[in-house]
Amino acid sequence: MPQPVPAISVVGLRKSFGEHTVLDGIDITVPAGSVYALLGPNGAGKTTVVRILSTLSVADAGDIRVAGYDPVNQRDSVCASIGVTGQFAAVDTQLTGRENLHLVARLLHLPKAQARERVEGLLTDFDLTDAADRRVGEYSGGMTRRLDLAMTLVGRPSIIFLDEPTTGLDPRSRHAVWDAVRGLIAGGTTVFLTTQYLEEADQLADHIAVLDRGRIVAEGTAAELKRRIPGAHIRLEFGDEAEFDRARSVFTSATTESDAFAISIPGTAGIDDLRSVLTTLDDTGITATALSVHTPGLDDVFLALTGRAAA
Repeated sequence: MPQPVPAISVVGLRKSFGEHTVLDGIDITVPAGSVYALLGPNGAGKTTVVRILSTLSVADAGDIRVAGYDPVNQRDSVCASIGVTGQFAAVDTQLTGRENLHLVARLLHLPKAQARERVEGLLTDFDLTDAADRRVGEYSGGMTRRLDLAMTLVGRPSIIFLDEPTTGLDPRSRHAVWDAVRGLIAGGTTVFLTTQYLEEADQLADHIAVLDRGRIVAEGTAAELKRRIPGAHIRLEFGDEAEFDRARSVFTSATTESDAFAISIPGTAGIDDLRSVLTTLDDTGITATALSVHTPGLDDVFLALTGRAAA
């Protein structure tokens, strides 16, 4: 049975500016209907990748297909299949939200009735109906970002590029944008997300690639990436020194916190480990007052892989 064609396929992508190599032979595969997050610090090359895939820049080398098309030789077909939301909102602050959406519909030559239906639907989907006739200059940052995303969807693209869509937003606005993106995902849209926010990748992405100094240094699901980094453990707390001492004698590999009557048992912190710890407590009659499971986060992954902290 033939394999489905990926929404995005990149092999050996290279790009340099003068003597500075920005992308050093990266490979990317994004299945249709999935969310792919390219995670990395400022200057890692994330925006350059988006510019190349969205036809705004040309690669020095590499085989690239977006929606099955070559961005260089089939540019119009790629552009008809994609939408792009950049780092800065591309809205006219002098127009209302509704006027901004109708402007995009006119640029796409949508028939009037179809444009009206599409605009009203997007205003509803992005919770902008009450603010539709207000000048965008009066919008909050989160509302402006939601409108920007809605404008990207007027033409019903099958692939959306979101280049650091929540940079500079407060936490509440960031979560509002995440909810909007989840709506796209539920509708089957393929999303290519670049971000320097670890939580954003963790919340939204099916697959994450870590880009550092022009190379992809690791990729997988959030859970797979976290499992690559040591540090997972199960922490037990005890009500008195006697129970604490008994636990130390049984869990010999554990590290201890004498001042808190607590021990940390290393492992994967998965179901099997947890079951083993609970069984041992039952068998020995040791009473723990608290149990908690700790696994590395994406920030730990990023620091371990790149030697640098991310946002």
